Amino acid sequence: MAESDCKKYLTLSGLEPLVVTPESNFINVGERTNVTGSRKFLRLIKDGNYSEALEVARHQVDGGAQILDVNMDEGMLDGVYAMTKFLNLIASEPDISRIPIMIDSSKWEIIEAGLKVVQGKSVVNSISLKEGEAEFIHHAKLVKRYGAAVIVMAFDEDGQADTYERRIEICERSYRLLVDIVRFPPQDIIFDPNIFPVATGMEEHRKNAMDYFNATKWIRENLPYANVSGGVSNVSFSFRGNDTVREAMHASFLYHAIQHGMNLGIVNPAMLEVYDEVDKELMALVEDVFFDRRDDATERLLDYAETVKGNKKDIEVAVLEWRDKPLQERITHALVKGIDAFIIEDVEEARLASERPIEVIEGHLMIGMNVVGDLFGSGKMFLPQVVKSARVMKKAVAYLQPFIEAEKGGKQEFAGKILMATVKGDVHDIGKNIVSVVLGCNNYEIVDLGVMVPPEKIIEMAIKENVDIIGLSGLITPSLDEMTYVSKEMEKKNLNIPLIIGGATTSRAHTSVKIAPNYNHTVVHINDASRAVTVVGNLLKKDNAIFKEQIREEYDKFREQFLKRTKEKEYLTIEDARKNRFKIDWNTSEIVKPKQLGIQVIEDFDLKKLEEFIDWSPFFRSWDLHGRYPNILEDDVVGEQAVELFKDAKELLNRIINEKLLTAKAIFGLFPANTVNDDDIEIQITNNQQPTTNNQFKFLTLRQQSKKASGKPNLALADFIAPKETGKQDYMGCFCVSTGFGTAELAKQFEEDHDDYNAIMVKALADRLAEAFAEYLHKEVRVNHWNYTQDESLTNEDLIKENYKGIRPAPGYPACPDHLEKRTIWEILSVKERIGVELTESLAMWPAASVSGYYFANPDAKYFGLGKINLDQVADYAKRRDTTQEEAEKWLSPNLVD
Repeated sequence: MAESDCKKYLTLSGLEPLVVTPESNFINVGERTNVTGSRKFLRLIKDGNYSEALEVARHQVDGGAQILDVNMDEGMLDGVYAMTKFLNLIASEPDISRIPIMIDSSKWEIIEAGLKVVQGKSVVNSISLKEGEAEFIHHAKLVKRYGAAVIVMAFDEDGQADTYERRIEICERSYRLLVDIVRFPPQDIIFDPNIFPVATGMEEHRKNAMDYFNATKWIRENLPYANVSGGVSNVSFSFRGNDTVREAMHASFLYHAIQHGMNLGIVNPAMLEVYDEVDKELMALVEDVFFDRRDDATERLLDYAETVKGNKKDIEVAVLEWRDKPLQERITHALVKGIDAFIIEDVEEARLASERPIEVIEGHLMIGMNVVGDLFGSGKMFLPQVVKSARVMKKAVAYLQPFIEAEKGGKQEFAGKILMATVKGDVHDIGKNIVSVVLGCNNYEIVDLGVMVPPEKIIEMAIKENVDIIGLSGLITPSLDEMTYVSKEMEKKNLNIPLIIGGATTSRAHTSVKIAPNYNHTVVHINDASRAVTVVGNLLKKDNAIFKEQIREEYDKFREQFLKRTKEKEYLTIEDARKNRFKIDWNTSEIVKPKQLGIQVIEDFDLKKLEEFIDWSPFFRSWDLHGRYPNILEDDVVGEQAVELFKDAKELLNRIINEKLLTAKAIFGLFPANTVNDDDIEIQITNNQQPTTNNQFKFLTLRQQSKKASGKPNLALADFIAPKETGKQDYMGCFCVSTGFGTAELAKQFEEDHDDYNAIMVKALADRLAEAFAEYLHKEVRVNHWNYTQDESLTNEDLIKENYKGIRPAPGYPACPDHLEKRTIWEILSVKERIGVELTESLAMWPAASVSGYYFANPDAKYFGLGKINLDQVADYAKRRDTTQEEAEKWLSPNLVD
């Protein structure tokens, strides 16, 4: 080939060149050397087993990969080290390094580490306009300097391109910047115009395939020499588990994408059928979906899919095959798969074959649960699956219990006994319950004291039950002080029981600084359920002295470094912080009077209206599945489990809504307001709005005190309300919503049926509904009751990103961490009397699935974090609240400068 011709085509190289010409047809990228797409590869890299990891790469090359994708993006990996080491090892393996490398990462430092050591001409995956043009150009120049080609994602400052118009707009803009500004060789540009799922049932997804085809064709015709890539498996995501349909979809999509100009990409050969060999009826249905030929195309393909997977006959055959296996295999299969349909008959068969009923638990069931534990520990099972396994285990044990009790001396041998409790004043227990289930699956006996447990009961029961470990949980910030107090009391009682700390507001920093110094024995912070088994196992080993000493040394070192960093920061006095307040020009700032002042109550609200307002991402996090919804449903590692969990959640949610199993209530008020005395907000209420004679209340706000860069203000929420001395009448609101009425009762029913999975699920859903209710009500207030944003048109994603005018901060959260302000909201609105939501001693809301807060409407109002504050502000705050400094410090301790 002539040199002039090469300049027109993408040319890459390992030890051998790869020239992508029209005759190349399609260049396949091997994806299994990607820690986000291959659990096996991730495990090998985590274990430092690079020799076996190289075998994965070799297998990809032997399997026909023409480019090798290498990705080291994983939270627990040193990505720079792993990328450098692996690429250096590849360079010494000629049979692998003969093909080009695709350096794949979302972190620039990892990409650059790869560019520094890779041999030949590689591909960078990827850059985009997500962070703006300056960052895009900067990265493109570096890629050019290193002599690599680049994949450009169809992604800009406003998000991923999801229509034909957005795809070509972003790709054209990217191309012009690369070619005209960076002088990047156009043949070294590879666009990825986003392959999205089809046949999802959502109207906006109907044209996903067509838009990709048409955008690909437009790029090839209008952006000279540019190439087009994509991940083909994304298109069939709706049919995960149905290989017949997925293979047909991949074959058809690839065929048409290539016809439109796609010339390289990622496709799993094992999930690819020959186009001409696909069943003609199935192919017609698939292509009806791809080209949006019929309104019922999705329904017709779904109906066909049921005939090739999951029909009654298939299920019966599968059951018969499983039921023909030996007894232990059946029990293990039931536990791993979370199937409880046959567990009683299998356990009864095992009981009859055993000398003692306890042997079934210690033998058959624990053999199965050990498999579950191994799979969970190695990342091959995920938390929701483990909780389902526990449901099967509990039903089996419940069946065996009467037989064990009838036998004299029958008693199960546990690996250890652990006391679990949510501390006094706190009502949140989802995380605690999940950890209890996971530990129970690993043969630990759990003594669960429930919620709002006072310290004296925790210590009394720990001694009485002779427990091996105490686990404390809490969600709200006052719980941090409760945990500190428990640790002090444990020291006074001369206990030597390891203490585990967990919960949403807890942290390693707080544990090491505030809790560990109070107790001379082991204190450990655990941030998720997956770590609990390992930590507990290490604590209960006979030779645990070294592990305990390591924990103590780590926490001592962490505390020393943390306190040093805190002392190095500069803080202003409260007077100087107020001088540097956020200043609004109240002569020109927009102030809108609410359409209706006063208090309004919403009883028995229709939960169906909240579905579209649910932010599902935190729901998945509560189950230890990390990723943003809906992308998590397509995640290569947790996607399959996320889809199954989401299906179960939607089923229970539909039941909750249709059968009215939970009750939703709300109350809110909008009032005249002005800032007084710098940091206080004065609320005016007429007597007919409030049952008390008091018609004036104050919300006390706190001000940032860390020294800011020039021009940056020290914020307080009071800055967003017009000061009284301006003569301008301003307004403010407050609210409380709850979807928790009925949650405890429903969860208890599930627990009585030994169904922890749905007991946890209903609480997680209630929490999501409460947040959705808060979001819904805020929108109603903005658009109708206050009416300061008359033309608002925001999607749920916009609401999640808080792209609305005004804010709704909540007491206990970063901008206003003092939970005591909830008492003022409760007094103003008469929350307990009117809708039945109560405050605990530590000011947690009950029912737990409740949200309260303020409404600010000023267009300059924004969310912020208070950060650390000095004692001079605490003293000032105590005076304003008419309380002691000791009491103020109690509630503000997490924010105090040490």
